[in-house]
Amino acid sequence: MIPNNTMNLRHIEVFHAVYVNGTISAAAKALNVSQPSVSKVLKHAEGRLGFPLFQRIGGRLTPSNEGHILFKEVDDLYKRIGAVNMTAKNLRGGGEGHIRLAVPPALGLSLAPMAIARFRERHASVTFDVQTRHHDDILRSLGQRESDLAVGFDAPQHPRLASVEIGTGELVTLYRRKDIKGQGARMDVAALAGTDFVDLSGSGPLGDLFTAALEKSGVKLKVVATVHTYYVAAALVRFGAGAAVVDEFTARAVLTPELAFRPFDPPLKYGLHGMYLVDHPPSGTVKKFLDTLRKVVSEGRR
Repeated sequence: MIPNNTMNLRHIEVFHAVYVNGTISAAAKALNVSQPSVSKVLKHAEGRLGFPLFQRIGGRLTPSNEGHILFKEVDDLYKRIGAVNMTAKNLRGGGEGHIRLAVPPALGLSLAPMAIARFRERHASVTFDVQTRHHDDILRSLGQRESDLAVGFDAPQHPRLASVEIGTGELVTLYRRKDIKGQGARMDVAALAGTDFVDLSGSGPLGDLFTAALEKSGVKLKVVATVHTYYVAAALVRFGAGAAVVDEFTARAVLTPELAFRPFDPPLKYGLHGMYLVDHPPSGTVKKFLDTLRKVVSEGRR
């Protein structure tokens, strides 16, 4: 067969099944077809591509280097097909049965799970797909229609995106009680000078907010570890690596008798926003979920 470097949908389906299931027989069972049929389609695909997708090593079927690279694209395609099927299912049910929600990891610890659990007490038929993503990826998930609603710490500045505020919060210092002494409900940024500190690198709008406060105060931190998510920072604090500055929702979610948190004076406040595409406004169900989020945020700050 002369290679033409293309795969049809049947080739893609069989390749994905063999890659995921690991054997021809398991792929055939997953596809509900015969093993010779899978082998024939796979051989035909490799002939058209001009390179092997799998190799037999020690009697086992192992993806080739080209197969590994191609699978990433094929798997992304399958995820998109799954999203299409879910959308079609929702449309049959009036578009109200499923919410694809994107949140930063900090809000995935407690705020989003609490809101979802409470919402489903009254709307048990509604299901969720919860994605934890960093700030830039959250906006990208909306643009690529991988999520219906995103919740983040900054209102988007993009013509395709709109947002509604669902509440506010503050940055706080999370620390072990025995590591930082002092009285008062609040603390100055300068109090962190000389303290072992867990720094959140590239933490989006909240990181920018804290960095601006440091620059204004002229404080130099003693950074002992750099992490990329708030819950890892919280874990390091719990085990005694140092103090960390996190959002108050993360602090409340991880609090133990040994840990404490204090907001700053002056306060370092931020907004919480529900974001969506301008040409894909929230459905009635999503609007109701936004109301639930507002209540959970408000109650969590009392």
